[in-house]
Amino acid sequence: MTPAATLRAQVTGAQGWPLAGLAVTVLGPDGSSRGRGHTDDEGRLTIALTDGAGPVTLVLAGAGLAPVARSLALPASGGDLDAGIIALPDAGGRREAGRGRWVLDPDHTIIKATARHLGFSRIEGRFTEFEGVIEIADPIEGSSVTVLIATASLTTGSAMRDGHLTSADFLDVERFPALTFRSTTVRDLSGAGEKLAIDGDLTIRDITRPVTLDTTRAGTGPDPWGGTRTAFTATTTLNRRDFEMDWNMGIPGGLLLLGPTLTIDLDVQAVLQT
Repeated sequence: MTPAATLRAQVTGAQGWPLAGLAVTVLGPDGSSRGRGHTDDEGRLTIALTDGAGPVTLVLAGAGLAPVARSLALPASGGDLDAGIIALPDAGGRREAGRGRWVLDPDHTIIKATARHLGFSRIEGRFTEFEGVIEIADPIEGSSVTVLIATASLTTGSAMRDGHLTSADFLDVERFPALTFRSTTVRDLSGAGEKLAIDGDLTIRDITRPVTLDTTRAGTGPDPWGGTRTAFTATTTLNRRDFEMDWNMGIPGGLLLLGPTLTIDLDVQAVLQT
């Protein structure tokens, strides 16, 4: 009798996120089923096969995703087979965000700032209260972005540190309760709307400086609640001194407690308004 095998794989979407709950069927050369299963919460797949040798076809499908078939050759001796990472494309390819007004979803958007600490480690803070609108035009260069962030919502996981960062040494939230970004131009770096440079004015405290967000479109698709969502990632680097947030402290060895720059990263999800 041919020894049975255990098939393992990691299933992700086009952007590399694990896909949970996908239906998976393993077919033999004659089209008969060798095994069935579902991916777990981390996108992992483990299927015990009824026949563990020869060629098989792995068929994966899920809502909003195009079915994918992968041909695999099982070892003649049976045993485990690791199919590695299987990436499923979006249904019909990755959809481009269409024209319209898209509002940031604060529950699925991350805005964070990272600073160097002691010259060799990093401290990260997140803003938890914000609102924003993305107006997408055709052509993409006619688009605009506006974001307003509540400065007092910054959290780093330390109440004492948060208190200092929101004090007059840094954000001075009592005098300046919000920081804002308003785009001035949108440049299409890829020619297809995939890579963008969003230039705009960033106001922190009472100081406005030009900044550029290096932006990547992550995808667009339906959500479980009947809406349509789009996602972008963006990053920029700020000099703290440009916004008069240059408090620092010397430490042994001639170093400074905090680095001179902040890295700002955004992982944005926005909902189309109808």
